[in-house]
Amino acid sequence: MIPSDDSVIHTVTERKILEAAKRVFGRKGLDGARMQEIADEAGLNKALLHYYFRSKDNLFRAVFREVFQSFFPAVFEMMGEEGYSFEEKIRRFVHSYIDLIRQHPYLPGFILHHMQGPEEGTVRVVEMFRATGLDPGVFYREAKKEAEKGNIRAIDPAQLILNIISLCIFPFFGAPVISAFLFPGQDYERFLEERKEAVSDFVIHAIRKT
Repeated sequence: MIPSDDSVIHTVTERKILEAAKRVFGRKGLDGARMQEIADEAGLNKALLHYYFRSKDNLFRAVFREVFQSFFPAVFEMMGEEGYSFEEKIRRFVHSYIDLIRQHPYLPGFILHHMQGPEEGTVRVVEMFRATGLDPGVFYREAKKEAEKGNIRAIDPAQLILNIISLCIFPFFGAPVISAFLFPGQDYERFLEERKEAVSDFVIHAIRKT
């Protein structure tokens, strides 16, 4: 009974497994997590994990899919909403994205690991993103429209969104080193909270027409 890429988690047991897996992956990452630990976290027999998901890899795919399906489609839809300026939308995107990674810190490492590995790993990550229904075209159209209005300088929307995501995600890749070298003795969680405004302001000032 392996959930397909477009299926939903529809049983109480599957939900318990998925929520436990999120917590364990958050603490240990994909490589460090063990099915037995996830089973213990869920208060279930490990055999049930294998029954529903067959493997740790399948379980992680389900976690990845759910996290991104709950985030990206809504965020990109937000980019097309009326009543907000483009600058406000960028600020909301940055805040939401940093909060997502703070809640699920294993995601950047998983993606980077497979992008740097064999080609099939990259294909696998791309397929998982496609399964979320992610449509960056909403953002692209909004950025192009703002540039045509003269509200922002002309910029390739793909470059803009890559800049935003890179600025948001980098502090999570090397958190222990960054924390010890740049912010010794400081609260790193507070730094991440401040990072929301720092990234937003940096991007907004970069695209404003002078």
